[in-house]
Amino acid sequence: MTVSIRTICLAGNPNSGKTTLFNAFTKLRQKVGNYPGVTVEKKTGALALAEDRVVNVIDLPGTYSLSVRSPDEQIARDVLLGRAPDTPKPDMVVCVVDAGNLERNLYLVTQIQDLGLPMILALNMMDEVERQGRRIDVDKLSRHLGIPVVPTVAHQNKGIEELKSLIASGVKAEYRRIWRMAPDLEEEAEHLKNVLVRQEGLEGNEAFVEAVNLLSQAKMNEGRTYKKETVSQINAIQNRLHKMGLRARTAVIEARYDWIKSILKDCVKDKNKKGLGLTERLDAVLTHKLFGWVFFLGIMALMFYMIFTVATIPMDLINQAFDTLGKWVVSALPPGDVRDLIVNGIIAGVGGVVVFLPQILILFFFISLLQDTGYMARAAFIMDRVMSKVGLHGKSFIPLLSSFACAIPGIMSARTIESPKDRLVTILVAPLMSCSARLPVYAIMIAVLMPLAGGWQKAGIMLMMYILGIAGACGMAWFFKLTLLRSQKPIFIMELPPYRLPSWKTVAMHMWERVRLFLKRAGTVILALSIILWALMTYPKHPGVEQGQALKLSYAGQAGTFIEPAIKPLGYDWRVGIGLIGSFAAREVFVSTMSIVFSLGDEAKEETLREAFARAAWPDGRPLFTPLMCLSLMVFYVFALQCLSTVVVVYRETNSWRWPLFQFIYMLILAYLASLIVYQGGKLLGFQ
Repeated sequence: MTVSIRTICLAGNPNSGKTTLFNAFTKLRQKVGNYPGVTVEKKTGALALAEDRVVNVIDLPGTYSLSVRSPDEQIARDVLLGRAPDTPKPDMVVCVVDAGNLERNLYLVTQIQDLGLPMILALNMMDEVERQGRRIDVDKLSRHLGIPVVPTVAHQNKGIEELKSLIASGVKAEYRRIWRMAPDLEEEAEHLKNVLVRQEGLEGNEAFVEAVNLLSQAKMNEGRTYKKETVSQINAIQNRLHKMGLRARTAVIEARYDWIKSILKDCVKDKNKKGLGLTERLDAVLTHKLFGWVFFLGIMALMFYMIFTVATIPMDLINQAFDTLGKWVVSALPPGDVRDLIVNGIIAGVGGVVVFLPQILILFFFISLLQDTGYMARAAFIMDRVMSKVGLHGKSFIPLLSSFACAIPGIMSARTIESPKDRLVTILVAPLMSCSARLPVYAIMIAVLMPLAGGWQKAGIMLMMYILGIAGACGMAWFFKLTLLRSQKPIFIMELPPYRLPSWKTVAMHMWERVRLFLKRAGTVILALSIILWALMTYPKHPGVEQGQALKLSYAGQAGTFIEPAIKPLGYDWRVGIGLIGSFAAREVFVSTMSIVFSLGDEAKEETLREAFARAAWPDGRPLFTPLMCLSLMVFYVFALQCLSTVVVVYRETNSWRWPLFQFIYMLILAYLASLIVYQGGKLLGFQ
């Protein structure tokens, strides 16, 4: 059986439903990877058109135009032009547009049409257009554009089969450019196009696109070196246009929009009476200077309350399951290192992290819900009022908010920021946001700090940690913009999409993806580190020495003892030092390390980690995990960069070890000083 594989690209503006369509095409069997040499995320998947025919689908980053301003837009452009390494030029483009914002979305369509690629227009979110009382004549729009137009509602799978049928039958590239610029500009563009064809070997359509963008001084020629004769011709043409008083960039944009407006005037009928819609009425409250903040903080507090109440039942069940598994292993295997490794290393280490899965699921449920309803853009708008005062770009909020889940996608999403300096500042402060890996540390510390407190009190402490991370990010951004990365104060422009009912399928998919990644990490990274840490805490053996002393004499104990003088002013002993060292690979390893430390120590093996912490003491009998020490430890984890994966991603984003090393050092110093102030300051105030 012969399988024919072709490549299609999904292109479109952000918030157009492009990825939802991608998921409908690929049945959620997408894989996530990176383009070679860059760290911009792409998604690829397989679209089955028939039993013997499969199409490779590439979901490009959302972009407003092919005039590159940021790395993600450059990736979209390079793929469409066939310039991306190891990525084939698409045989067809499915351009996804938001039917409710046709004027803005069709600008990108006209640019892609100029490339001469076969194209289908997916007119998405048609259900919203109908609810708003508007009507789009799809047949007229198709005739004006000269391409097939398919109305779709991607999250309801409407129009998907028609799109698949068109892809299977094939679409010819019969585009004739209808939009026109001023005659003098048309003449110069055609002249430069011929120069690029003759001297640079470009094909006709690509040469025209390059010519238009060169004349309008957009940076479409990045990474391309022209011959001396070509550069001379470009300069001469640009000088002639300047003398004629023609502003090419403005003229090109106006020409495209004039054509788009003439099309929409004929194809779109608005029956809706003027008045405030649901989105406008909600925004009057949710983006208000006062009530917007009240709602934002209220949502965050509700999320943490759910984490400390709803999650407790499944957490108890998971904990019981691991306890039962440990007891079964103890009864099934004879005493020795193998049983000790399985029970005190693997089960204690992995189980100590997996037990927090329900809390992490609730965190991602809220994040997915806020993204899917359209509220996340409002949160960015609200936060811009604060962030702009410290020099952060408003677009930095989305990467920073993404970092609440994980700093890695947050850092990668900073590619949407046009200014290199603003992008670097965002990357440097993104890990200060409290990611899900910190959640187990906060949860166990709050459980020790406030064992009898209610859900709202615990949620309040958790919210304080998250606010502290935000404040730290803003403070360091202000410092960097004032010193190392001084640049002009950024202007924030962001589209506020309409509010939509969430797609529960999308929310469930996002949560499942995070569960899969979390369990994969627990079964690989955490498992491997737990085994290594168990070995370091077990060897060298000291027969006849009581367990607590044997642990102190182990390799890990020696390392913890070595750094104890440095961490003792923070309220930590050598056992906590073992956890700090282990968690520099991954933050959540602290909990699994502590599970192993206290299962190997003198404490009773039947008690929970929280109870073991409550019993832990200094040699003189003073309790180790006092409320002040717990607070100091949480503050340390707010600021310290304890994630090797994040360090690697920062290196790949900045193409240098200079910035990740700088980031690691400044965050470590910040964490130490903040914890020192909390612990020693608290003692001076008599809180000890």
